[in-house]
Amino acid sequence: MLYLLLYPLADDFHALNLFRYITFRSGGAVVTALLISFICGPSVIAWLKSKQGEGQPIRDDGPQSHLIRKKGTPTMGGFLILLALTVSTLLWGDLTNTYVWIALLVTVGFGLIGFFDDYRKLTRRSTRGVSGRSKLLLEIGIAAAACVALAVIARQPFANQIAVPFFKNALLDLGWFFLPFGILVIVGASNSVNLTDGLDGLAIVPTMIAAACFGFIAYLVGNAAFATYLQLHHIPRADELAVFCAALIGAGMGFLWYNAPPAMVFMGDTGSLSLGGALGAISVITKHELVLAIVGGLFVLEAVSVIVQVASFKMTGRRVFRMAPLHHHFEQKGWEEQTVVIRFWIIASILAIAGLATLKLR
Repeated sequence: MLYLLLYPLADDFHALNLFRYITFRSGGAVVTALLISFICGPSVIAWLKSKQGEGQPIRDDGPQSHLIRKKGTPTMGGFLILLALTVSTLLWGDLTNTYVWIALLVTVGFGLIGFFDDYRKLTRRSTRGVSGRSKLLLEIGIAAAACVALAVIARQPFANQIAVPFFKNALLDLGWFFLPFGILVIVGASNSVNLTDGLDGLAIVPTMIAAACFGFIAYLVGNAAFATYLQLHHIPRADELAVFCAALIGAGMGFLWYNAPPAMVFMGDTGSLSLGGALGAISVITKHELVLAIVGGLFVLEAVSVIVQVASFKMTGRRVFRMAPLHHHFEQKGWEEQTVVIRFWIIASILAIAGLATLKLR
């Protein structure tokens, strides 16, 4: 909004020329989202606490220590993330850019699914919210709409293709299969982040790390000069997503202020589903879906641990892990919660560096 209002005035006020630069607006998006979180956070948390009473229902089959330490903590803090992210993006982003709207609408759409899920859990005082099938169908619908829109507006021949890491110009043409593949990426990323959100601060920091990586990737593939130098496929106007990623980072930092152990608020499905959906949508837009599996490798590990645990128990009656997702396994082994969280942050950082290395190692 600021770009559309102020940049046209740059001829009369030269200083307004700054709004032309994505780097400047990305910085503004980070600061704005962070300030919104700081200003609105206490009021939002107080309101959530007044409405929720006993706070988020804690699973009986989870770590027993959670029944004591986390009881009474309000959930749905993802609303604060969505508020800061949305307002900051609308202020600093180029609202004529279709990619920005697709990423934002996917994020808000998945956030609404999470909101209704959290709401039903609270009103029923149960860990069961919206049925898994209903959630999955809604997620597939939103992801499908986003993928169809991208296939229509994307420049040929990239509409139905994905890039292959470590190869210069290798593009895999999926044809019609691009639609189910894109849906799988977005829905899979959303639910992987959701599974990771089980300890204070565990999900939000790896999400910010992944957002920083994809903000950088979007800026590179959207800039013809950088894309040519690095031998990346060029996606015109995708660089504007750097502003969206910057707003996500600012919103994440603001939320972490209140979610740091011991958490004052949990993000709930409202936050985790929307954040994962955002990462998935950005990876599909930038054609770096496979790189997301590396950058967001921590989320993949958490999701795989659940799949392996369920499959093993159903087929053999035995569990591979003491408890799934993976972070609970280490808790059951005696690791302190903060130890698990910080070590998982380190793993996420290493995987992010490995993912970024694919841009140059070709």
